[in-house]
Amino acid sequence: MNAITTPNLNSARDSSRDIPILKEKGQREVFCGLTGIIWLHRKIQDAFFLVVGSRTCAHLIQSAAGVMIFAEPRFATAIIDDRDLAGIADANDELDKVVTKLLSRRPDIKLLFLVGSCPSEVIKLDLARASERLGKQFVQQCRILSYSGSGIETTFTQGEDACLAALVKELPKTTEGSVSPVDANAKNLVVVGCLPDVVEDQFRRVFNELGIEAVSFFPPRHSSDTVTVNANTRYLLAQPFLAETGRLFDERGAQRLDAPFPFGVEGTSHWLAAAAKEWGISDADFERVTAPRKARAISALARYKTILNQKTISFFPDSQLEIPLARFLHNEMGMTLLEVGTPYLHRQHLAQELALLPEDVRLVEGQDVEKQLDRCRADSPDIVVCGLGLANPLEAEGITTKWSIELVFSPVHGYEQAADLAELFARPLQRRMKLAA
Repeated sequence: MNAITTPNLNSARDSSRDIPILKEKGQREVFCGLTGIIWLHRKIQDAFFLVVGSRTCAHLIQSAAGVMIFAEPRFATAIIDDRDLAGIADANDELDKVVTKLLSRRPDIKLLFLVGSCPSEVIKLDLARASERLGKQFVQQCRILSYSGSGIETTFTQGEDACLAALVKELPKTTEGSVSPVDANAKNLVVVGCLPDVVEDQFRRVFNELGIEAVSFFPPRHSSDTVTVNANTRYLLAQPFLAETGRLFDERGAQRLDAPFPFGVEGTSHWLAAAAKEWGISDADFERVTAPRKARAISALARYKTILNQKTISFFPDSQLEIPLARFLHNEMGMTLLEVGTPYLHRQHLAQELALLPEDVRLVEGQDVEKQLDRCRADSPDIVVCGLGLANPLEAEGITTKWSIELVFSPVHGYEQAADLAELFARPLQRRMKLAA
């Protein structure tokens, strides 16, 4: 495997290359934004997510989470039934009763999210007003916020963006008296986006070894932990689907550090280098801290490159992770990109990623699923990354697939997880080879 060199911290990379993008509109196959609750409730450890939706919403969340019958999870569904839909019952009164009962039974809840769904949007239930009303009633017990996880107009990762945006709006304007470890008048770094605790700890160690100690992660693990966001804040996006959250950070005067996303050795190196450059860390110190980690990651990736090298791959639009993952698979694992589809493409946030893609890549923004299926069949890729709704039909046609949702659930960021990320793509190909043997 070719080594990944350390990026020059003093040179600017050319990210102005304009790759043609095919934009499509038509029938879509996307997963519901409520799914984000599964990783959000694990990340914010004292928060509760109350979906205001149907029994279908409840079944979706239960199935996605795999909750055991004896567990007491920190999410639930306030069921909208026929009486609510017909207007016989006052939906706001019914919601107030559910919230009152929930908070009386679960006094440990410090942050409650009212999560909108397709049914709550259909009956025009204003959860923003409901959260404000209930927040005043239970102000001594917990904070109550709201956001929409409806699948009508969003992809499943946008549920996280909406949730974090709601949190940003509630951040205090000053840090006086807060528990934030960051001095409001000093430059501080915020890593934005849900990361598994183990990955967060790994990144914190790297930043600290580089000499960047004023580091916060958003969202925090506990709702009482205040994150400082002001004109002295520099932030790194850990996920490419946080457009609204990034915009709100910008409005508070924070400055985004432009970088690829931390997938694989290349992306992680550039991502860390963006912070190192901002803090004036020398190339020698950056190399001292990152070189051992890069070497271990490159060694671990070698076994999977033998499986993935020269294999062809297509991405259906689903998670918004498609472009960074395609870059990793092409540049580090030697895969050939046939088509990279993504639901939405934020050119500013993805400028560095686009600069690292091959010039002949076929990029598609949006979806017309029938046209994309036709192109996929004509391309006949070795593996297709897609949502659950397309995976089984494609497998029935003899096309190897990878569920895109697994790439969001799994720890895949950073040097230590680079080989785990590669394995997620190698595993379906190995399974296909065993079945064909």
